[in-house]
Amino acid sequence: MSGSWRVINFESSDAPTNMAVDEAILICRSRGESPNTLRLYSWEPSAVSIGFFQSLRDEVDIDACRREGVDIVRRITGGGAVYHDSRGEVTYSLIVGEGEHNIPKDILSSYRLICSGVIKGLELLGVKATFQPVNDILVNGRKISGNAQTRRMGVILQHGTVLVDADLKRMFRLLKVSDEKIRDKMIKSAEERVTTLRRELSSN
Repeated sequence: MSGSWRVINFESSDAPTNMAVDEAILICRSRGESPNTLRLYSWEPSAVSIGFFQSLRDEVDIDACRREGVDIVRRITGGGAVYHDSRGEVTYSLIVGEGEHNIPKDILSSYRLICSGVIKGLELLGVKATFQPVNDILVNGRKISGNAQTRRMGVILQHGTVLVDADLKRMFRLLKVSDEKIRDKMIKSAEERVTTLRRELSSN
């Protein structure tokens, strides 16, 4: 199935299912049992995912997640802790054989190429975006998309999100921030550094 593609259109699942499906596709792709795949999905219920190398207890307020019915899951990809709002983002996974479709071996160059597809999609919605190394996409200098990658068994898996809306107060309730004053400052800082599709489309 080398070189062929399929698209799994938008679907919504819980966090363990979302991550298990992506990993299963990666494994099947490595065996030649699955084509290269672009999958679009959301999270139901909302979830916090942590990067492959992160410590759960260092990054996530587990009790707060339990109280609010928020899933917790570890990604197979790297990167930091991410809050996935069930109504506030679109997530994609792209699974492709290494060396196919002119995807560079160099990590930064591969991020740039894969993220160019997300940037094109945003442009079709009337939102002008740019790639910010190493793995972010910005609109008017603010982050609208974060991306993470892993390479295993000759296959690239890239995860990425596009923020549709953002509940920053809830995000910082669920992620580990030890001091209330620090939390307030982080929320204010995030409001200045992060944007959403809703914000950008309403300003156009």
